[in-house]
Amino acid sequence: MKTSVNLITGFLGVGKTTALLHLLAQRPPQHTSAARWAVLVNEFGQVGIDGATLTQSGVAVREVPGGCICCSAQLPLRVSLTRLLREVKPERLLIEPTGLGHPAGVIDVLRSEDLASAVELRNVICLVDPRQLSDDKYRSLETYQDQLALADVLVANKCDLANPEQLQAFEDFAAQCYPPKRLAAQVTHGALDAAWMELESTGMHTTVPAHDSSAFVTRGWVFPAQRVFDAARLKALFESWARDPNIVRAKGVLRIGRDWRLLNLVGGQVDMQPIAYRRDSRVELIVRAQPVPDWAAIEAGLQVL
Repeated sequence: MKTSVNLITGFLGVGKTTALLHLLAQRPPQHTSAARWAVLVNEFGQVGIDGATLTQSGVAVREVPGGCICCSAQLPLRVSLTRLLREVKPERLLIEPTGLGHPAGVIDVLRSEDLASAVELRNVICLVDPRQLSDDKYRSLETYQDQLALADVLVANKCDLANPEQLQAFEDFAAQCYPPKRLAAQVTHGALDAAWMELESTGMHTTVPAHDSSAFVTRGWVFPAQRVFDAARLKALFESWARDPNIVRAKGVLRIGRDWRLLNLVGGQVDMQPIAYRRDSRVELIVRAQPVPDWAAIEAGLQVL
């Protein structure tokens, strides 16, 4: 049986370790196999403070101190993961990357050939301090942006310290995210619900039925994260849609090799940018209701990418 893995991410000081302790307190009864949980924590410094704190929870804790496990080499992460899986054989593994890291690298390692047969990535939970969300000092940081983009579940922590305007700004931000989050929640003192680790996607993994809004209809497609798209063909397809007067808007996030791209078609222009998102690949279109869209032709174009 594969080990279920969740990432608990967030910027420095947002309360990840406290949140982990809340999750660990909710693990199943000790006499069941499902109680076999483990934690892998990465601290940027050489001295592992978070690991020492988590060890008191009674679960197996492994540390990768002295650097970021998200970085390109990723050898310490692979070694620590392999050893932990072999020695502990956990039912669930919680990974806390450093607040300075890009967790996309961790996800890429978990999906690599040598680990994919042993682990199954579940939801990525990202904690944010709502007081920082509208601060350009944070929002301009690539690491901060990546953490937000990667999250399946976005949690505003320390809400007791935020004012109503900051909490509303969090709700507005979460509502505008693309791809949509599985959940956006507000908590205090890191009080996460363990059920959030297993939330299913609100999106469909088959074609989404067209939604009629008088003059326009929409449709979307979701593809598994393992599927790899061709960058040149993908851009050519979006550019062909840009020349179609009946396609009003198209957007998508798709995997290109090990990298992922966010594509936007608006105003006849196609923009393609890197994105940290890793959950799945997806495309959504808004088209004119008349003439009736040729969905079969559009789907055929997606299948050959």
